[in-house]
Amino acid sequence: MNTNIHISIQKEAISIPELYEFCLEPDCGAVVLFSGTARNFSEGRPNVTSLAYEAYEELAIKVLYEIAEKIFELYKGVRKVAIVHRLGLLALSESAVVVAVSSEHRNEAFEGAKYAIDTLKVKAPIWKKETWVGGEDWSDSTSMIIDT
Repeated sequence: MNTNIHISIQKEAISIPELYEFCLEPDCGAVVLFSGTARNFSEGRPNVTSLAYEAYEELAIKVLYEIAEKIFELYKGVRKVAIVHRLGLLALSESAVVVAVSSEHRNEAFEGAKYAIDTLKVKAPIWKKETWVGGEDWSDSTSMIIDT
């Protein structure tokens, strides 16, 4: 297990300061941190009041770890990668997912963080249910097929 990777799927609030601290290294000039938060609208769904996330946890952890490993392959100079996704009911403005990447230079940290969030949205078996004034349903983006 690579000690420069931190992966978690959890029901507790995500500690952004802890992930930032995890990524700090003396030879890094950049730490990029992305936090995807619950917002009050979605395409075609105004007045969203909350989000709920479910996952196939064992597979999701495996997929997130593979994404982190790929970042090290793609972006030389990356030192640490953290990917944490929240499960359960989230209030508006709470972090649903946080990605943090440290590297020698900023470009690799930005690109690594972008790769992580873009890839996990497609590959990780994590599903989002939206509740809005007048109803609730699974998000349109919740359509991945699990390929094991």
